[in-house]
Amino acid sequence: MSLSRRNFVIATSVAAAGSTLLSACSSGGGGGNGTPSAGATSYTGAKVTIGTKADSTGPAPEIPGAKKGGTIYGLAPDDFSHLDPQRIYYAYNSTVALLLHRCLTSYKIDSTGHQKLVGDLATDTGTPSKDYKTWTFTLKEGLKWEDGSELTVDDVRHGIERLWAPFITESATYVQMALTGKGAKWRDAYEGPYKGKHLDSVVTDKAKRTITFKLAEPKPDFNFTLAMHSYAATSVKLDTKEKYDKTPASSGPYKIKAHTTDKSMVLTRNKYWDPATDSIRNAYPDGFEFIFGVETLDSTDRLIADQGNDQYAVSIYKGVPAERIQKVLTDPELKKRTFNGLITGTYYYPINTKRITDLKVRQALIHAWPLQQIRQIYGGPSAGDIATTILSPDIIGYEKYDLYGKLTKPQGDPEKAKALLKEAGKLGQKIVYAFPQDPTYLKTKVVIENALKAAGFTPVMKPVDSTSYYDQIQQINNQYDVMWFGWSPDWPTAYTMIQPVFDGAAIGNGQNNVSQTNISWINDAIKKNAVIPDQAEAGKAWAALDKKIMQEVAPIIPETFTRRFYVYGSKVGGAQFDPNFSATLLYKTFVKA
Repeated sequence: MSLSRRNFVIATSVAAAGSTLLSACSSGGGGGNGTPSAGATSYTGAKVTIGTKADSTGPAPEIPGAKKGGTIYGLAPDDFSHLDPQRIYYAYNSTVALLLHRCLTSYKIDSTGHQKLVGDLATDTGTPSKDYKTWTFTLKEGLKWEDGSELTVDDVRHGIERLWAPFITESATYVQMALTGKGAKWRDAYEGPYKGKHLDSVVTDKAKRTITFKLAEPKPDFNFTLAMHSYAATSVKLDTKEKYDKTPASSGPYKIKAHTTDKSMVLTRNKYWDPATDSIRNAYPDGFEFIFGVETLDSTDRLIADQGNDQYAVSIYKGVPAERIQKVLTDPELKKRTFNGLITGTYYYPINTKRITDLKVRQALIHAWPLQQIRQIYGGPSAGDIATTILSPDIIGYEKYDLYGKLTKPQGDPEKAKALLKEAGKLGQKIVYAFPQDPTYLKTKVVIENALKAAGFTPVMKPVDSTSYYDQIQQINNQYDVMWFGWSPDWPTAYTMIQPVFDGAAIGNGQNNVSQTNISWINDAIKKNAVIPDQAEAGKAWAALDKKIMQEVAPIIPETFTRRFYVYGSKVGGAQFDPNFSATLLYKTFVKA
């Protein structure tokens, strides 16, 4: 399993993912009593529910004070790398996909950020068989493409079958593996739709508007999987194969009017989108104009200055950089024009369990780790919340606990760590710590090294070239004991958070079980929990497994749930944090009168 779309943001580098806040500690953002507070923002986690048919019925609930009309401007350093839905797996691309592409299911998000899985193209979240190996969905009536042609179940099937096209290499692979049962060799099972054949495991009935998926294995959360844009519908009639990435047909409230690569993109209303079919998107603006090539600091300064069209502008995906956090959060008028939220995953440090085999030594490392000092370098409390769990707060079933007292002693507990080392007879244990060669991590390296020495370890610090960092730490024969890492789920159930990083089957070169944890009861629990039909009950089981792993194995040192802040123009209404993609939720924005 490759890095998830969200983790791609986490794991590429702090510069790419969180230059918003995880930059070097600036003179204005660092610590002491002057550190800005994140303010009162509640977790959205453990609040993800599955909606009913009524919840899936449009139109979307009105936003108080909103009106139609005007243009919202979006600022970003980079263009969207893909617009073809089957080539969308990166969170940034999904921010615009929400305006253009519709899936069988998606998330209805309220004003507090709480999420509900609902039917998007489908009338509801699907009907599974008793063994969860067959899922059937019924399409809503009145669905159309941007040219006015009907959107049918054949188009939904086509979006799935296109994943086998040789030019589609960037997609998620969950559905392909589930339909074929061939694991990583799923491509061997089918030639793709362009040779006149269909997948036997996907059955459509155009008259009844139904599409049925026959899976090779039970998947109780398959309806969550289908909310990923990789599985959006694509028109059979309008498909232009490789060219579709530049000019995809829209099923959403907007369509592409103009696109100059790396410079700008203009969206206008899709007059064939019917809000009565859509319980999710409000679509108040007449259009959006995205301006690319604006670096994060520059866009933040423009939004702070609030002049001209920038009064109607938002940052699409890049939050406030560390250089401006203090200014934004300590100016009452500016702070009114902000929103923030936690990104969906967890930053943590895998402990190589093949090299550090003694549980007490791993527990000593957790006690010793200087989380508070690390967060100060990241920007203080505004950079996020100290993590003590595997699961992040946006996961169904998340339960907060603090087995190692990291919330009461976030600076580290060298005495407790040293006592555990003495019990294990390992005082002076050498610890090889690997981290990306990056200005931020060169700073955290100093506080980590000092903390390890104080706790009775002998640290050996190994900076690794940032461009090859993941290639190196994801080798099973690497020579590192502790490494910096991060992971984020592909949908808000715990399977995609725990399986990729703790399943023994996920050990291998290029794989994400970097701690190389391979314990039978964990592997068995993953298989068992993955087929619990009720997601609330499954959440409880995953939360219990989370705690048991940390208590009995201690294979990682949780670090932070990172917080991202955004500032927006004074004439933008409805701006809020997207808990799925850690971005601006564009379809709720509107132009103020």
